[in-house]
Amino acid sequence: MLAVDGLTVRYGAVSALRGVSLRVDDGELVALVGPNGAGKTTLLNTIAGLLRPAAGTVTFGGADVTGAEPATLVRKGLALVPERRRIFRDLTVGENLHLAGATVRPAERRRRVDEARQRFTVLDSRWNTAAGYLSGGEAQQLAIARALISDPSHVLLDEPTLGLAPVMVDAVFDLLVELREQGRTVLVVEQNALRALEIADRGYVLRTGQVAAEGTGAELAAHEDLFGTYVG
Repeated sequence: MLAVDGLTVRYGAVSALRGVSLRVDDGELVALVGPNGAGKTTLLNTIAGLLRPAAGTVTFGGADVTGAEPATLVRKGLALVPERRRIFRDLTVGENLHLAGATVRPAERRRRVDEARQRFTVLDSRWNTAAGYLSGGEAQQLAIARALISDPSHVLLDEPTLGLAPVMVDAVFDLLVELREQGRTVLVVEQNALRALEIADRGYVLRTGQVAAEGTGAELAAHEDLFGTYVG
């Protein structure tokens, strides 16, 4: 299980998160929704080790990993697909994926990269293209494929459909469901709140750095007033 308890994160004197607690049970797809500035990205970055909390704990795999280095968390099975992808634009598609597998033996890295090429066929067709020339949908697929190279048990995704055409939005949501069906645990921050909740096992609504509501995906999706009050 992945869990945070009483998490507080500050940027100087400003508290981006205030006493946030949530859990993601193994094999679940959990949606984290809320308005811009609610602290959703801060929460994912703190779980992934990119930020250190002022208070509270992060537990992963039964161990307290609060403040652990990102590389340590990757080795434990956690992967982050960051907001706006953050791929290496000057490297080719192939180079991006091979770099993501730098921590495993060469033979295993080649196997995982070949698997990614088969799974994300558009990336295979753009293999020697610099990542900066990819479309938004192609770049998002590269960011997700890069995260999966580490063979994570838990995948965190920050706004994976942001700026994508409708057909690619559909493809990303299909992929989220597929990841869960494969037995991976998924925590996704998503601007398309209703659609995310419709596929989620459970959800949390974050507002002004605090959990404003929680429940099953179906329960939260059914509360139309929730969106006007907390999500927008």
